[in-house]
Amino acid sequence: MAYLLLYVDDIILTASDSVLLKKLIDTLKAEFAMTDLGVLHHFLGLKVEHKNGGLFLSQSSYAADILARANMTTFKPCSTPVEIGSKLSASSGSPAVDGTLYRSLAGALQYLTITRPEISYAV
Repeated sequence: MAYLLLYVDDIILTASDSVLLKKLIDTLKAEFAMTDLGVLHHFLGLKVEHKNGGLFLSQSSYAADILARANMTTFKPCSTPVEIGSKLSASSGSPAVDGTLYRSLAGALQYLTITRPEISYAV
């Protein structure tokens, strides 16, 4: 049995035995330009650790990267993600300095909450 996970140009390939895995890799290399990077460590923001005959997946480094991009690494946790008593208005305040950064962060947070639904409210 073999499994192939493909996302755009990233592939994870695993098989029930090493002979089959080698054959699949060789077949794919003959047809496509590809590089075998060896044992899986990271994939699409997931950190992969091999433990006790299985895999442990974590997005802690992905979440830390989002905080760093937003310049929020020194911020302290709070009990609610919403500022209490704030009033939002379309006509007051200053516009966002970099809309591209905002959209990039929004997309990254959306991806994070798809895989971690328990943090959706806080995000």
